[in-house]
Order: sequence, then structure tokens, then C-alpha cells
Amino acid sequence: MVRAPVAVTELVERARDGQPRAVAKLISLVEDAHPSLREVAAALTPYTGGARVIGLTGPPGVGKSTSTSMLLSTLRADGKRVGVLAIDPTSPFSGGALLGDRIRMTEHATDPGVFIRSMATRGHLGGLAWATPQAVRVLDAVGFDVVLVETVGVGQSEVDVVRLADTTVVLLAPGMGDGIQAAKAGVLEIADVFVVNKADRDGAEVVVRDLKQMISFARGEIRGESWRQPIVRTVASQGEGAGDLVRALAEHHDWLVAHGELARRRAARAAAEVEAIVLRRIRSELADLNGAGLPVLADQVVNRELDPYAAADKLIDELRAGG
Repeated sequence: MVRAPVAVTELVERARDGQPRAVAKLISLVEDAHPSLREVAAALTPYTGGARVIGLTGPPGVGKSTSTSMLLSTLRADGKRVGVLAIDPTSPFSGGALLGDRIRMTEHATDPGVFIRSMATRGHLGGLAWATPQAVRVLDAVGFDVVLVETVGVGQSEVDVVRLADTTVVLLAPGMGDGIQAAKAGVLEIADVFVVNKADRDGAEVVVRDLKQMISFARGEIRGESWRQPIVRTVASQGEGAGDLVRALAEHHDWLVAHGELARRRAARAAAEVEAIVLRRIRSELADLNGAGLPVLADQVVNRELDPYAAADKLIDELRAGG
């Protein structure tokens, strides 16, 4: 399929002027891996680095979308421009986001200081779409103060959010199952801030107590020895606890800056993004070998003419020769 050319400079200027259609177009270019993407990245990079990136994750049913909406309202009340990336499961039919733009966030749809975009995972593990880091870069470059990334609730593979966010918020709620089982799922240790949502329900204090005990046991093993994860109680559907959550996020940001951790995390994020681009390009080059590379070598491995490592060496040599 021939892709239509894009006037990148004009598009970036319109996006930075606050035109939501231009912002949406830039993110669509990212999602579609458009040929203009390299030019887009070059145009955006000088304007990046100003946004705080906050990831929200947790098991299904804890109220992530409602909590995101609550946080969005509070940040807007503080005068912050906020971008939201809601990562949804992929539709098996269209390949697009199953849930679309979140119904619970429609109250913000007409706010010019807010941009909300649902992105499909498109089969990518870890609760994040492949294009999410680059979409974050778009929202950062066009002037949003805060970017909220809400991930699909898929349990253990949610840990990918930690590679993207400056601050990771893990949400739990009473009645969502054994807290110890949640800890075993590998989700809790990625948290910078814990939120116990639906705190007006029976069992909320039990969840808080279990979290406190877990934090005490894991001291020095979970993220950052000198940062003790706060536990914030919220009732997101009523807006309760929003101020406490915003304060906890601000305190963590200050700690990141004071300890040099913000720069370290952003360098790790950039490294992961570069690695993903390289791997995508390598896969594309493998596909372009058109049967002269990987399938032939695979047959040789099956026929015991080569071992897998020798086949890999040959494939790498072939890719280098093609480059």
C-alpha cells in the first residue's frame, strides 16, 4: 500500500499550537509505523523532556479508568495540560482498541487542555502497545504537562509499564482476591505509589494492612531503598482521595529529581525505545529476505545440517551483508 506523504513540519506546528486533530494525526502516524515517522521523531525531539509520565496499572475491576478520570480532573483543576493514553485489548476483527475512547472520560472530551487516546495492544505483551513510548513522546513534545498511561489489566505482564513511566501507580481494591496472590503475580513490586480504591467498602483496611506488611518485609528489595511507597485510599467514583494521590505523586517526583533517579529512568526508557525500534527493523529485514534466509536455515536445522547457533550466525552475516 502506498502511503500518502505528510507535511511533517506543518503538522508538528499545528500540534504544538494545541490543535487536537494534529496531535491525533501524529499518534496515528506512530501507530501505523508511517514512513514519515523518522522525520516526525526528529521534529519532535527538541521539544521533549518536560512532561511527567505517570503509569496506572492493576488487576481488572479495581477502577483504573475511574481513577484516571479522577486524577485527570484534579490535575486540570491545578491548571495542568494532561494527555491520556488508555491501552486497550486489540479487537480480533479491526485490530483497533476494543473499548475505544473511554466512556467514563467523556466529561473531559471538550476540554482543550485534555487529549485522550485509546491505543490497541495489537498483540504486544506487557499491557502496553508497541507504539506507546513514541505516543508518549508526541504528547510530551506538543506541550502536555502530564501524560497518564492507563494499561490493560493483564496481571503479571503489566510490569512493562515500569519501563515507561516516571512514576508507577498500582491500584488495588477490596474484594479483588488474596493480596498475597497479587504480590506473587509480580505486580506489586513495581509500584512507586499504591492506591487502595473503593476504600469505602468492607475489607479496604485489610488490603491496607496487607500492603503495609508487604512493604515492611520487602524493604530494600522493591524500587528504591530510600523511597517508601505511600498507600493512598480513594473512592474514585466520588472523587475522594484525589488530593492525597496528587500529593503522593508530587512527593515521588521530587524524590526522583533529588536522587537522580528521574534521569536514570528516562535514560532506561530511551534505551528500551531504541531497542524496540532496532528489533522492529530487524524483523522487517528478516521478512524482506523472501525465503533466502530464515526458512532455508530453519530447514537446515531440522535436517541436522546446522545447529541453531550456527544458523543464527549465518542469518546475522546475511543481514549485515544486506545492510
